Amino acid sequence: MSRSLTWRASGARPNSTSWSRTSVAGLLLSCATLLGGCATYRPAPLPTAVELPDDVTHLQGAPTDGRALDMLAFQRLVLLNNPDLRAARAQHDVAQAQMLQAGLLPNPSVNGSIGYLISGVGDATAWTAGISEDIRSLVTLAPRRQAAKAAAAEVDASLLWQEWQTLGKTQMLVVDLVEGERLRALQSHTLTQLEQRNQQLRKSIAEGNTDLTAASPDFVAAADARTSYDDLQRRLLGQQHELAALLGVAADAAIPLPATLNLPAPDADSIRSSAKSIERRRPDLVALQLGYQAQEATLRAAVLAQFPMLSIGYAASQDNSRVRNGGPAITFDLPIFDRNQGNIAIAKATRQQLHDEYFARLTAAHSEVDALLTEQSQARAQLAELLPALPAAIHDADQATSAQQLGLIDLRTYVDLIVAAQSHQAAAITLQQTVLEQQVAMDTLLGTGMPDSLSQDVIAP
Repeated sequence: MSRSLTWRASGARPNSTSWSRTSVAGLLLSCATLLGGCATYRPAPLPTAVELPDDVTHLQGAPTDGRALDMLAFQRLVLLNNPDLRAARAQHDVAQAQMLQAGLLPNPSVNGSIGYLISGVGDATAWTAGISEDIRSLVTLAPRRQAAKAAAAEVDASLLWQEWQTLGKTQMLVVDLVEGERLRALQSHTLTQLEQRNQQLRKSIAEGNTDLTAASPDFVAAADARTSYDDLQRRLLGQQHELAALLGVAADAAIPLPATLNLPAPDADSIRSSAKSIERRRPDLVALQLGYQAQEATLRAAVLAQFPMLSIGYAASQDNSRVRNGGPAITFDLPIFDRNQGNIAIAKATRQQLHDEYFARLTAAHSEVDALLTEQSQARAQLAELLPALPAAIHDADQATSAQQLGLIDLRTYVDLIVAAQSHQAAAITLQQTVLEQQVAMDTLLGTGMPDSLSQDVIAP
């Protein structure tokens, strides 16, 4: 603009070609610089069809030799292939982007205007221009960055807790399926024996050798056994579908399960010792601590935001008679009605809410540990009482089989002895399953095997 005014006063005319080339080159360079830092848009269409693998061997990280999977293999496959976990991990990128946004400096504001001379005294176009920066945004920048950093870490800890819970659910399903298959085989054998006896009883009733009233308890026993067997089959099918969903395979995909699971030795002292540091190892508690830290920083930012809205910059202007002036410019709000007290009250109430939620979750975690220890102790005691009698029951069943083959005992007595032995075995399997489920629940509750989520001190003040 000043260059144009000089031309007018002197009547000189510069080389228009040179000026035009220089201006165009500068304009293009400025546009390229600005556009180089801009993001671009690319469409990301949603999937129109979903094809789940029909075989576990097609999963990422799966063994290809077809052998039965152990517990560690199931955990690895779930972490690599579970659709819900893969979707949840996108929250990490969102939190990192929010942390990036919170850490950016506020852009300075530029303003300007042009007043064309329409009439009156004067021979130039008037203009005003200014640049300013929001000071309050700079004052609250540090606590906002701290809040965003803690919030991003909270998201990571929450994702870790979701993964840990998914692994616990996977282990629970594997326990239920392995022990359930053992129980199903036993119940199937029991049901076969009872139904064979029923066939003999019906034949005897038809021949008039047995009274229906006397045989009715046997028919009821067979009906109950059939109901229990069918219920178990439906439950196992549902659990198999749940495990397939966790693995990310088709519902009817074959899943190679281990034949048996090792029963862990009781270690109440180690469990109680681990419970003392549960708040540092369990990701959900760590996430609550980080959420509290984020809210602490949010409250500090709200307190600092009592500082009135203040912008400092520089402004310059020219009137129509070419009189120019310039100097510092300040704009600020008068804190008469709004001193950010509403946001401060909200931040304080939210902090108290998080404080109470953390205390309640921590108290519940320790109570659950104590309750689970008591329940596990009871189940192990019942199993210890049952196991010594199991060999004798199996021996009686073997003796009954030999006696029945020699014709020394009738069918009813033989089946009663077989069913009694299998009832002992079924009770033992059920108790073993209970103990295994309790151990999985305890490991999930304590975060057993999980390292400290964070190396720094994250306990909220």
